[in-house]
Amino acid sequence: MRRRVLIALGLTASLLPFTPAKSQVVGDSVMQHAKGNRLSVGGYGEIGYTREFFSDHVNRYSSPQNYKDDPSHGKFDIPHAVIYMGYDFGKGWTLGTEIEFEHTGTGSAIENEADEAAEWEYEQEKGGEVELEQLWLNKRFSRAANIKIGHIIVPVGLNNAYHEPLNYFTVYRPEGENTILPSTWHDTGISFWGQYRKVKYELQMVAGLNAMLFNRDKWIHHGAGSPFEFKPANQYGFAARAEWLPMPGLRMGVSGYYGNSAHNTYPNDLKGEGKPYNKVKGTVAVGSADLTLNRWNWIVRAQADYGYVGNTDKLNTIKDAKAHASNSPVKSAMIGKNAVSMGIEAGYDLFSQIECLRRDEQKLYVFGRYEYYDSYIPASNKEMFDYTNVNRMAFGINYYPIPQIAIKADYSLRKLKTPYNNEPSLNFGVAYEGFFL
Repeated sequence: MRRRVLIALGLTASLLPFTPAKSQVVGDSVMQHAKGNRLSVGGYGEIGYTREFFSDHVNRYSSPQNYKDDPSHGKFDIPHAVIYMGYDFGKGWTLGTEIEFEHTGTGSAIENEADEAAEWEYEQEKGGEVELEQLWLNKRFSRAANIKIGHIIVPVGLNNAYHEPLNYFTVYRPEGENTILPSTWHDTGISFWGQYRKVKYELQMVAGLNAMLFNRDKWIHHGAGSPFEFKPANQYGFAARAEWLPMPGLRMGVSGYYGNSAHNTYPNDLKGEGKPYNKVKGTVAVGSADLTLNRWNWIVRAQADYGYVGNTDKLNTIKDAKAHASNSPVKSAMIGKNAVSMGIEAGYDLFSQIECLRRDEQKLYVFGRYEYYDSYIPASNKEMFDYTNVNRMAFGINYYPIPQIAIKADYSLRKLKTPYNNEPSLNFGVAYEGFFL
């Protein structure tokens, strides 16, 4: 019964973190039904503390020599707190939803200020985001054929396909993919997905990215969002993912995205007969390959991503700050023609060698991670923004007192090119994934 419901949902059982290659379904790695119930309620979350031993000044890259001796600083954060619900209507129809609070959500208040002549003031109390990350209906025809319509996860890259906190060792999400790609990438559209023998696959058509939200430090990271009450869909994107499960504990995946990103904003006043940017397409193409091995008390994860944006010279002219009002949602920073991210992490479970702890399902992974990424690779003029070229190393532990909870600690070092200062930090966190109903 449980297997039937899992297949009908088209959802990932990634909340079983120690057997991902056996249980995960391509695409939306967020939910599963528990004990065969029609209604499923669950969630995941992360709580972190960081001490950064480098400057947090906004000009630390433009004038690095002035900030190399700045004091360290610390911060608490709740990067993600997620509530999700699913329902099986029967006859192959299922519903999936996910509401995410990032950095504890947003906060505002109206106050009567006695020390300012009793004026009423609107104040922003805190930063953060609240997002409806998924809302879709799925129709199952067979194990190999499902159609999903609504707001869905775009599973391009390892981090987007498996983004819950027990799917990576570091306290925070892997930096490379989280820098250059939307994370978690979600958009509205339609998906065809399924599994045939040892191959899982998904094909999607979704609303296109918005080139006016691309920038130097994050490449296309912000491009899936919208500053409006609606998502402009003048352009469309096409995403695909395929996974091969050649043996128990091993999963190999490839994924990609293709679509135009110019003229996908509001108002669409740059397009029209005779306008100078009428034929600018801003084509985005991303290719990704990844691997996860969970066997012999080892977990190894690796990924490589490479991306391209066309017409960047013209897009950078359009995005120039002087061409827009100061409060415009357009990100004026230049964007690069290409971006890259490569990473690998490996952890060994020390408790696997201690019989009583192994029987109790406790695990202690000692891990290391290396990644290289660059969010700004232009056709020329790279030298003045070389701080985007990052080599990052991390070492630490993950302790699982029970399978649904991880206590994490790591030391991280970002190595930047001269003359920029390296960025070391200590990170501590606790994460959970589980079903409550």
